[in-house]
Amino acid sequence: MTGKIQQIADAVKQCKTVMITSHEGPDGDAIGASLGLAAFLKAIGKDVTVHLADPVPELYRFLPGSDLVTPDIPDQDFDLAFVLDIGEFRRTGSKFCAFTRFNQLINLDHHLTCEEFGHINLIDEKAAATGLLVWRIAKACGFRADYNTAVCLYVAILTDTGSFRYSNANREAFESAGELLEQGGLNAWNIAEKLYESQPRKRIELLALALPTLEFVREGKVASITVLLEMYEKTGAGAELTDGFVNYPRSVAGVDVSIFFRQLEERRFKVGFRSKGTVNVATLARAFGGGGHHNASGGMVDGTLEEVKKIVYGAVDAVQW
Repeated sequence: MTGKIQQIADAVKQCKTVMITSHEGPDGDAIGASLGLAAFLKAIGKDVTVHLADPVPELYRFLPGSDLVTPDIPDQDFDLAFVLDIGEFRRTGSKFCAFTRFNQLINLDHHLTCEEFGHINLIDEKAAATGLLVWRIAKACGFRADYNTAVCLYVAILTDTGSFRYSNANREAFESAGELLEQGGLNAWNIAEKLYESQPRKRIELLALALPTLEFVREGKVASITVLLEMYEKTGAGAELTDGFVNYPRSVAGVDVSIFFRQLEERRFKVGFRSKGTVNVATLARAFGGGGHHNASGGMVDGTLEEVKKIVYGAVDAVQW
């Protein structure tokens, strides 16, 4: 890993123009790592563009640089392109998938099942967040975090460790968070207040409709929650406001696996899985064309809600517990 980090740091030092992207439906790590990398690169004099196929969720729009994220790709060449937290290259979206005007592609990820599509692939499933890989590179360049870089990378770590509650919250996560807090002059409470104490009202209204769908199977070891298209229409909420919904069933005593059924189209559902550690849900997700981590993954299933539940519950029943 050290050799690859130095290789990337050398490429960063030599480049002038950089493109950064991450996955569709970006979460806190995708946003935080992308904007943190952009802030670091801008601070050392690079020309940076951040492209995301989907808008920055409302929850993360307080982060510096979020207003500069573009759904378009400029008509220019780039020395470097960074793809962050992606798992599968196709998740960058159609525009970036078709884009080839870069000299070198760097893939940073911590998904166990990540494809190696880059010229350099820095994939470390032991890293708690992709934001930590960005921080390793910044430090290898001799960079001391400014506020903009620090707050973005801190949010990446904070959100992907569940505020340091998940099993991936290792020593590096705590130590790096401390470094970012100190170097960037961050106020931990102010950040937590923005993330957890300033939720849009429509998110809570959407959650209020979703919670009654809570369902338990396999003698209470598996629980699910569902969001349907009609719920978005009723509340005015968008899909980005469902981030974290999958954790509510997992928080119930006795539940080992949580499932989130999120309707995308009339006969298509995104299925998210979370585990407390007993079950490797990345294996489950692969059966549905997806992937992820041991304790967090997702995939797609076609059919009515009843058909999708039957398929997914059947796959869960077939797992060796």
